[in-house]
Amino acid sequence: MLKRTAAVAALSLTVLAGCGDVTGEGSAGTGKAGDGATLTVFAAASLTETFTALGKTFEGAHPGVKVRFQFGGSSTLAQQITQGAPADVFAAASPATMKTVTGAGDASGQPRVFTRNRLVIAVPKGDPGKVAKVGDLGGPGLKVVLCAVQVPCGAAAETALAAAGVKVEPVSREKDVKAVLTKVGLGEADAGLVYRTDVKAAGGRVAGIEFPEAAKAINDYPIVEVAKAPHSALAKEFIRLVVGEQGRSVLSRAGFEGP
Repeated sequence: MLKRTAAVAALSLTVLAGCGDVTGEGSAGTGKAGDGATLTVFAAASLTETFTALGKTFEGAHPGVKVRFQFGGSSTLAQQITQGAPADVFAAASPATMKTVTGAGDASGQPRVFTRNRLVIAVPKGDPGKVAKVGDLGGPGLKVVLCAVQVPCGAAAETALAAAGVKVEPVSREKDVKAVLTKVGLGEADAGLVYRTDVKAAGGRVAGIEFPEAAKAINDYPIVEVAKAPHSALAKEFIRLVVGEQGRSVLSRAGFEGP
């Protein structure tokens, strides 16, 4: 028991040390419930830009409250939660990874799908690999990077490629979609499968190529309050923001699709 407690404590410290802190400065207020609290949100890497923006909105409406994010591969985040990492909210890039948390009894209530995303082919500026369609990804000598299969973007890539009848031998499997995008953007790969929203967020560093088989692998994104959340009331309010009109607007502008 002592060994397990120590392991959980160590994991908690590691996770918190890696959290991205969104500290938007709210105006001095008259004091609301949760003043001085830090809301911890675990979210899929593909939500980095949208959730960072929503975090600042949330802080502005809750003076004294900070929102701290841990972004990464959904499967890794789910595992951390089931191992005891402290979190208030979990937003995953697929129902399958969410089931890791709900199946372990670590979710409070039922997850709610709040948005959807689809894959595109990302290529570096100038498209040195001359990629025009999904079939080109199986060409000899082409350096393709994909997400690890246990990560939602990796599972979606496998489904989409199978639907297209294309066999790809990736030069690497990355921990999350942002890692794939980085390799493509740096020219370390000729192509990669990432989400449409990631190409848009890259701001011209990469180009995106749509392909019809991506429709066979659209990912639903569920969100839920984590069981025994340190800040349950704030967790519920953050989820309301995400699924509400403001959240839908931010997600839509980023290229996400409605649930």
